[in-house]
Amino acid sequence: MWNLPDAPHPQTPSTLETQGSLNLEEIMGNFSYDDTDINDTDTYIVTDYEAAPCHNRFCPLFQRVAPPFLAATCAAAALATAALLVAVAKRPQAWRWPQGRALVAQLALGTALFAALLPALAAGIAGGWHLGTGLCRLTHLLWHWSLFAQALLLASASCGAAWARWDPRSRRLAVALWAGALLLAAPAALASGVVAGTGCVRRSVDILAPAYVLHLSLSLCLLLLLPAGLLLAALAVPRLRASWAAGAGLTWLFLGLWVPYGVGLAGDFLLQARLLESTCGSFEHFDLALGLSEGLGVLHCGLGPLVLLLAWRCRGMPSSEGCPAEPNRPTAPDLDPRH
Repeated sequence: MWNLPDAPHPQTPSTLETQGSLNLEEIMGNFSYDDTDINDTDTYIVTDYEAAPCHNRFCPLFQRVAPPFLAATCAAAALATAALLVAVAKRPQAWRWPQGRALVAQLALGTALFAALLPALAAGIAGGWHLGTGLCRLTHLLWHWSLFAQALLLASASCGAAWARWDPRSRRLAVALWAGALLLAAPAALASGVVAGTGCVRRSVDILAPAYVLHLSLSLCLLLLLPAGLLLAALAVPRLRASWAAGAGLTWLFLGLWVPYGVGLAGDFLLQARLLESTCGSFEHFDLALGLSEGLGVLHCGLGPLVLLLAWRCRGMPSSEGCPAEPNRPTAPDLDPRH
């Protein structure tokens, strides 16, 4: 989650000389994100008792760039989602499989929930988090809930005509997906918290704490293994190729924007767990890469509704007017035109 770096514990060489103040595990357990003073203009990372602190310029850059980026993304997402909902309400009969009205409405709900959290995150980064641990964890829970729900919705839409109509079967599927996404997001809330009094971070526990390891595992499954599985399924099962040809654009946009963040999370874990070589340069590079990849993922809440609107617009006009034709476009079985 795009916020202040994790678990800040400011450390200086004088701190290291006091044997009773910190133990080796506290110093070595969280390198790049744990040794941050959010009130200073620079970040110092201590790698061992002998080495001098590393000078990391990522945090001041992050605190300057993140708030306006999140604010602009929230505004764009609000406009795009509002336009999408207006289009669904005014011409419900135009939304057919693979972007059926039931699926589009749920995706709009997911992006709206995601975007609604961005102003609070931007304010927390700019001025510190002053809303308490409970609201911090709730924010992380809702953020990941919306993200995981959208991933599951798009994956289900890519594997058949489940959303061709809004019937009892699709309603049960919707309840199961949203409930499952909420359950998957629970470890993110348990691993997050407020540190240093004003920092709402995605990891306030040790890198090997069960809550964070579970959250990381679930995130990697949804952001890395799920896209790989969908790709292999589309290549191996001819029946799924028609579905992908008709409606895979939004799925690949969403997953493509978030896959780099999944890779960044995996790399960050390996570095913080000391499974990769830890140097000052590697910490700063991983911080920067993780921040950029998460910023790329955040863009989905503005781009997703625009892609849906473009697909709807293209279906409503001839191919000569700028949208490619869809030869042999598959249709869902027994599709009710009202849906």
